[in-house]
Amino acid sequence: MSNIKTITFNRRALHDYHILEKVEAGLVLTGTEIKSIRAGKIDISHAYVAPKDGELWLFDAHIAPYQPGSYHNHEPTRPRKLLLHKEEMMELAGKVSQRGLTLVPLQVYIKDHVAKVEVALARGKRKYDKRQAVIEREMEREAQRAVRQRV
Repeated sequence: MSNIKTITFNRRALHDYHILEKVEAGLVLTGTEIKSIRAGKIDISHAYVAPKDGELWLFDAHIAPYQPGSYHNHEPTRPRKLLLHKEEMMELAGKVSQRGLTLVPLQVYIKDHVAKVEVALARGKRKYDKRQAVIEREMEREAQRAVRQRV
């Protein structure tokens, strides 16, 4: 049984995208980066994944500098390589080349002492899709309130 501790979750991705497929990937990190991640100092709300030179990279993920790190600290928003099997990388890169599909990070977690990122193949939502989701959420809340008032 694996020990999983979720560090951060990208709620914005669930609001902005329809999730089609999820994949677990490893991250190539430096020593101060993993220490900052374990402390919960990571933001992936604006991050995205893109193919570059036959590999998948995580861009715009902000990992805060590690306070005791001195001059050995990392750059907060540097691109980070994702670790996947070659077949998975080729399959995802092929799907991303299709119109309207993108790769977004959903969550970062520690699994058996190793940092992992859950990457989702997603299609962007239109404005009316987002409004419809808000309407459905409001209707669900109203239904829950009505059930609570009856009891």
